[in-house]
Amino acid sequence: MLFDTTIFNFIFGLARKSKLLDSLGIFLAKYLPYILVILAIVLILKEKNWKNQVYIFSLMALSVILSRGIITEIIKFFWHRERPFVAMNFQPLATPWTNWSFPSAHAVAFFALAFAIFLISKHLGVWFIVGACLIGLARIFIGVHWPTDILGGILVAFISVLIVKKLLPGVS
Repeated sequence: MLFDTTIFNFIFGLARKSKLLDSLGIFLAKYLPYILVILAIVLILKEKNWKNQVYIFSLMALSVILSRGIITEIIKFFWHRERPFVAMNFQPLATPWTNWSFPSAHAVAFFALAFAIFLISKHLGVWFIVGACLIGLARIFIGVHWPTDILGGILVAFISVLIVKKLLPGVS
């Protein structure tokens, strides 16, 4: 797809020009996810009311499980899209993944987490969405995802969070 290739070439074209930028891209792609998970756990533990803790944990966990563990795996089972480094025959900046590219499992998981947090706290949710965007851009930058892999991940995450929010009983 022309859109994917053009945007990918622009973002990945910035790689290997600066050791600092490459290190930042690798950090954001590989290690920022751990920081977001730790911050989400802190958010849960800071809640004083145990019912709210259970609700927040359930919203986050079920959103990630539905989006990443179920919907993404179903899509990848039926749609086998090669990663950019395979399709274009180059070595990515980070250890290559061997499974299919669409949708980005990282984008799905971290946007699901971010959207769930946004429903709990708009202020914190915006920061998590920024973090998820940085992860998505970094995954393109290091050469392991196409832009539409990230966009597809955002869509799967958004729909999953809406489904979980609708089905999860609220806290009284």
